[in-house]
Amino acid sequence: MEAPPDNDVLWARSLHYTHDDGSPALSGVSIGVREGEILAVNGPRGSGKTTLLRCLSGLVQARSGEVWFNSVPVHTMGPVTRERLRRDRFGWIDPAPVLVPELNAWENAALPLMLRGTSRRRAKVAALEWLERLDIGDKSRERPHELRQAERQRVSIARALAPAPTVLFADEPTAPLHRADRGHVLRTLTTAARSHGITVVLATHDAETAALADRTVSLLDGRRVNTVHLPPVAETEGRAACSLSA
Repeated sequence: MEAPPDNDVLWARSLHYTHDDGSPALSGVSIGVREGEILAVNGPRGSGKTTLLRCLSGLVQARSGEVWFNSVPVHTMGPVTRERLRRDRFGWIDPAPVLVPELNAWENAALPLMLRGTSRRRAKVAALEWLERLDIGDKSRERPHELRQAERQRVSIARALAPAPTVLFADEPTAPLHRADRGHVLRTLTTAARSHGITVVLATHDAETAALADRTVSLLDGRRVNTVHLPPVAETEGRAACSLSA
């Protein structure tokens, strides 16, 4: 078994994953992510971006291959250990906000901290700080049904950042946002990651989003390729087709 490089916080080799219907999602993908790096995984919809993030974070296990976090093998962990790893060290942002309807905005953002055992007061301070940074502090006492879709997504992003995870997995994090909001939210996300030393793995099919990363890895049909052309989002709203460069 090959040991991962010392400077890679995440390292995966030859990941293969198959959907329940038998269709391949990943076909031998290998990747390394350096500590503090913002890495964009780009490609058209259906290229395997989300599956790769789910395998790297331990949400699912690849059919074969290795995943390492800080030189610890994630692929050999049991379900309970992987769940603890995700709770204590990882953050996750979904393409669409998934919030607890009974909790208000700051309680949703503070929830991961309280689940770790942080006091309610300290968790609230951290949650409110991130809600303010994301220009939604004035909505901190409103519940999800009282918020617009874009506001709910900002709460989801605050929830992922508040615990200061070692690695943040962001799966199309600005998908529900209007284009005018995307730039601000992405700048807040990347600035926060750099200032707090958070490693970010960002899945996107948008060239403008990928351009904010330190480095880009491209996927097409579950395989790494050299380049995938991603036209600006204004030209591709509602379209999923991208072309592989020659």
